[in-house]
Amino acid sequence: MEELTKKAPEESKDDGLLDKAKKIVDKADDFIDENVEKLKKTKAFEKMTEAMDKAGDFVEDKVEEAKEKIKAFADKAEDKAKENLSKAKEFGKQVAVKIADKLDDIADDIRDKVEKPQEPGEPKA
Repeated sequence: MEELTKKAPEESKDDGLLDKAKKIVDKADDFIDENVEKLKKTKAFEKMTEAMDKAGDFVEDKVEEAKEKIKAFADKAEDKAKENLSKAKEFGKQVAVKIADKLDDIADDIRDKVEKPQEPGEPKA
């Protein structure tokens, strides 16, 4: 029986501490809420909010400018790549024509040698 009487006061003591802690937390929460509301009504907070809004707008403008510059650069690079590809194709055609002419010359030389019999004593080519 003594054990039961000893435990009861301790439990109520803990409950009392919890209630006190809850009250303190509630008061601190109310205090913070009140002071935040007061802070929001101050000129300094208003100016800071305006400055933050301006800074956000400034950053957004700069990001948009950067996007436009990158797009312009990409467009220029694409145009330059198309131009260079066109030049490369034209150069390839010119080289192909020169190679074809050279191969024709070689084929003509071979035909001439085959059609023209070799005279005895003439060195072989």
